[in-house]
Amino acid sequence: MSQSDKAIEELYATVRGRVQGVGFRYFVVQKALAIGLRGYTRNESNGDVEVVAQGPRPALEQLLMLLRQGPSEADVQKVQTAWREPTEHFSGFHIRW
Repeated sequence: MSQSDKAIEELYATVRGRVQGVGFRYFVVQKALAIGLRGYTRNESNGDVEVVAQGPRPALEQLLMLLRQGPSEADVQKVQTAWREPTEHFSGFHIRW
């Protein structure tokens, strides 16, 4: 494993609140791509939004800060997180359905 591979971490986040129907997933994709992350976001059936992002820890922490704010129409109540070793390789950052 190269040094750069070791620096890649994975952030798993569940965002709760008024986060569906307000452009939250598009916000996540835009912000994640802007800071060079890979992964996906999708709506959960219970009204939450799931985010799986891979990249260097500082960029992931920046995304986490943005998830806690959300787009202007959102009302983020809680963000649950888990830091993991990447087990899947993603290319780009996408919305999953």
